[in-house]
Amino acid sequence: MIMKKNDVVGLGNTLMDFLVDVDDDHLLEFDLKKGEMHLVDEKKAKEILQQLDDSSLKMELVPGGSAANTLKGVAFLGGGAILCGKVGKDKEGMIYVREMEKLGVKARIKEHTTFGTGHAVTFITPDAQRTFSVHLGAAIHLMREDVLEEDIASSKVLHLEGYQLEGDTKETVLHAIALAQKHGTLVSLDLADPGVVRRNKIFLDRLVRDSVDILFVNEEEAQAFTGLKEEEAVHALGELVTIAVVKIGKRGSFVCCEGKVVFVEAFPAKAIDTTGAGDSYAAGFLYGYCCGWNALKSGRLGSLLAARVVEQKGVRLEKLDATELKEEVESFVENTGRMT
Repeated sequence: MIMKKNDVVGLGNTLMDFLVDVDDDHLLEFDLKKGEMHLVDEKKAKEILQQLDDSSLKMELVPGGSAANTLKGVAFLGGGAILCGKVGKDKEGMIYVREMEKLGVKARIKEHTTFGTGHAVTFITPDAQRTFSVHLGAAIHLMREDVLEEDIASSKVLHLEGYQLEGDTKETVLHAIALAQKHGTLVSLDLADPGVVRRNKIFLDRLVRDSVDILFVNEEEAQAFTGLKEEEAVHALGELVTIAVVKIGKRGSFVCCEGKVVFVEAFPAKAIDTTGAGDSYAAGFLYGYCCGWNALKSGRLGSLLAARVVEQKGVRLEKLDATELKEEVESFVENTGRMT
């Protein structure tokens, strides 16, 4: 790993998360398919927020977005993290920037004067399933000029989310990748959603082969990308990138590093909200990798951080102890002698 002053710089859809506890009957009232992510226009977004205002449902606000959640985790663990994104010139945008900086993330977040801060309403049912209503707002107006070459040049890893590989932000992401390749910065990509994979299969296949060093997918995304089940998929993906990670939820994960596959056991958790579990796994893994840890140890930290995050509502790290988490992983490695 090249010595650089920052660990991870990320581009992401900077969205304010509205977290809502809801039962299945109430969820039906919002006309959303359970367990899926729904991109909605401004009109539909306002209708949903108005429905929430008129209801007795409790709602919490947390700054989110896939890449942002990962960078929050990297900073929490002690790594240098930079987030590049766009918010509106509004109250939500100010809160977003303030909260990210409070968490230790360097916020390279610009304001858009026309479009408001994007948001994601996360409906959490009693079975811990999440259903998303997402209005991207200002987030999709992240432009090439919003990306600072110095930030990418000074970072070990550029982390990207698959959601931004559609629409207007695609060109911005490709520009950032070109800068990363210019400066010897590794490119990490979380494919983020099986729908993104299915809609962009040919493009993503070429991009991953040519430009990605570290790839994160869950079992559904792995299936959509390779047509294979998880363990077979990680072998196939490992032929395309230096490190491929297939996350399989509470069953653990498979990591293929330079052609060698290891299985990483999941930590037990009493999940109440799985929002950001995969993002938190990526945070732990990338932090460990930037510290020079091997695949198994990095995966264990990712797994542990994800387990602790899902035990609370939203991607909240304030009540966790980073030192304790890292010590727990160190203890596991020492006690088992597994250094693979």
